[in-house]
Amino acid sequence: MSRATRRHGKGATLIKVREMAEGEADALGAIMFEAIHHGTPEYSETQRMAWAPHPPAGPEWASRLAAQHVWVAARRSEALGFLTLDEAGYIDLAFVRSDARRQGVFAALCRQAEDVARAAGVPSLRTHASLTAQPAFARQGFHVTQHETVERSGQSLRRAEMEKALT
Repeated sequence: MSRATRRHGKGATLIKVREMAEGEADALGAIMFEAIHHGTPEYSETQRMAWAPHPPAGPEWASRLAAQHVWVAARRSEALGFLTLDEAGYIDLAFVRSDARRQGVFAALCRQAEDVARAAGVPSLRTHASLTAQPAFARQGFHVTQHETVERSGQSLRRAEMEKALT
């Protein structure tokens, strides 16, 4: 499913949301890595390295994505970000390239996930949002249900469990 979502400025190109293409998993891993390492000032360099020491890639990463709905936001043919959703309404991954932030990419991905979840009768969406992602999720109507800290390679990373009712 492809969906035009938003124009940016006079004559700007539409952002379209589409399903992940076959063989695209490694490119999405590179987006995730870039977003973590160049767009998360709330975390130290040591914390970012613990979170993602290298871009996720390979068969294991592709299998993780294949087990979920995966949507990619693109302008022309250039992927700007992606979001994954499981059958129960859990958003596992949501990343936007640092140079594509504040352009409607995340909002477009969230609308797609909400539309699909509502159509499937899923009552709410849930996620664990980084400090960086919490404001973006809040702008989409999510609220914090609890704050928590997770350990990655000896580093403590703060995040929040967030939820949005769809009914």
